[in-house]
Amino acid sequence: MHAPRQSADPAFRGDVLAGLKAPIPAIPARWLYDRRGSELFEEITRLPEYYPTRTERALLEEHSADVARIAGIGDAVIEFGSGSSTKTPLLLRAVAPSAYVPIDISGDFLRDSAAGLQAEFPDLSIHPVEADFMRPIRLPAAVEGLTKLGFFPGSTIGNLVPRTATDLLRAMKDTLGEGSWLLIGMDRTKPVDVLLAAYDDAAGVTAAFNLNLLHRINAELEAEVPVDAFRHRAIWNDRMSRMEMHLEAVRDVAFRIEGESFTFRAGQTIHTENSHKYGLRDSRLLLRAAGWAVCKEWTDPDDWFALILAEAEPPRFAP
Repeated sequence: MHAPRQSADPAFRGDVLAGLKAPIPAIPARWLYDRRGSELFEEITRLPEYYPTRTERALLEEHSADVARIAGIGDAVIEFGSGSSTKTPLLLRAVAPSAYVPIDISGDFLRDSAAGLQAEFPDLSIHPVEADFMRPIRLPAAVEGLTKLGFFPGSTIGNLVPRTATDLLRAMKDTLGEGSWLLIGMDRTKPVDVLLAAYDDAAGVTAAFNLNLLHRINAELEAEVPVDAFRHRAIWNDRMSRMEMHLEAVRDVAFRIEGESFTFRAGQTIHTENSHKYGLRDSRLLLRAAGWAVCKEWTDPDDWFALILAEAEPPRFAP
């Protein structure tokens, strides 16, 4: 068996072991994003079937100046789950902040992206933070006292069930502080055939992205999961209004992780990701429940994707 890596994240180990023991096996989607997973996701964003990235990018190209006009310019942009930051320059050019804080769970990917942005914006003060934005984050001292614009693109909020999404949006409000703004991308409901193609592309990149989670388990934990015993499966769950990604066993399989035994029957799955799709009222209710007031919303001509600017509401004594 592989020797355990000293650098293995205890939270990753804990989530994998607990998730595979659960009555409905599942591993949180954030663990899809090691360096290789992040690279594969960036490849997904360039696929012809994957509409969210190009649609959101077009909205940012058209409306970043409107964001600057409404929210103001010159302070700090805080990006949650920055990834490769490919859309970020569109916002930075319009808002012209004095500081930029990219936050991402994949440290190597984060540092590479920050270095690329620094070369593009040599006068911008950039402060990368390697962290899981699902947990409380202490921002760098350099941005204390600055009005902040949170940036949460890519409809990443859709990965979370509504209860957790609301908790995250509340945490973002606490992190950014009173007087802050949030620019967030949210994917809209649309024809199921469009969704299925986007999450199970013909080139198999999304499949590789999903299966990479098993490779990561083998590389970072004491594990020998037979990756070829699983396949990628994308499902539209109409009742929950979400796309789901699963790793489905193609045969009966047994393996060990950290000395613990696991068995899966053919057809049994490991649930790895959700991507909830929101209607107009759904998205506004979600933000309102977390203390954000929607100030402006922009959508594409097909109404497939929404870019929403919201302001942190002050605490209220009464309804």
